[in-house]
Amino acid sequence: MSISLSSAARRRTLAAAGTVAALALALAACGSSGSSKPDGSAMPGMNHGPSNAASSGTSSPGGAFNDADVTFAQQMIPHHQQAIEMARLADGRAADSEVKSLASAIEKAQDPEINTMKGWLKSWGKPLPSASSSASSSMGDMPGMNHGSSGMAGMMSDQDMSDLKSAKGKDFDKKFAQLMIGHHQGAVTMAKDEQKNGGNSDAKRLAGNVIAAQNAEIEQMNKIVNRLK
Repeated sequence: MSISLSSAARRRTLAAAGTVAALALALAACGSSGSSKPDGSAMPGMNHGPSNAASSGTSSPGGAFNDADVTFAQQMIPHHQQAIEMARLADGRAADSEVKSLASAIEKAQDPEINTMKGWLKSWGKPLPSASSSASSSMGDMPGMNHGSSGMAGMMSDQDMSDLKSAKGKDFDKKFAQLMIGHHQGAVTMAKDEQKNGGNSDAKRLAGNVIAAQNAEIEQMNKIVNRLK
């Protein structure tokens, strides 16, 4: 009888030891593989906050920058803002469907670029354009816009903006295309200066996008002007 009890006790002890060993292996596996793949990269679903922000960094350009990059951003921001003002005036004033589509495309393209360039200036520790050089956020807030004496190529004067705001129908369509051609030409000049003198690769890349997009729109608007004569 004592022999039987001893054997049963040994079996229980071995079973318990096996359970402990299995648990230890399971815990080790969880600790070593729960946050990364074999190559060290993060597993899906893990909350690696900062890395997600860095991967989207269109507003924080890498590499060195120089004075030309800063000037490009500080001047192109209000330049784009004025183009958006002009584009928003098309709502309720433009008659031509192509002008309406173009105005919408200008706003959609240039607003994100403004946000990108603001992000650059902040990351570089440089000031944003002053209120006197920036376009207003509302269409009724035209006073104080120093368009004519801004020194930036292609910027509209207060009178230009007032004339465009007062125009309707075909008259607006023609004025819009004519004024925006000059505005775009100014932006292209500024972008070419950045490509020539800038040092930051992201800023120079954006300048190249501005040149390509706005030259194409200049060509389109020249055709609109000829069609509306």
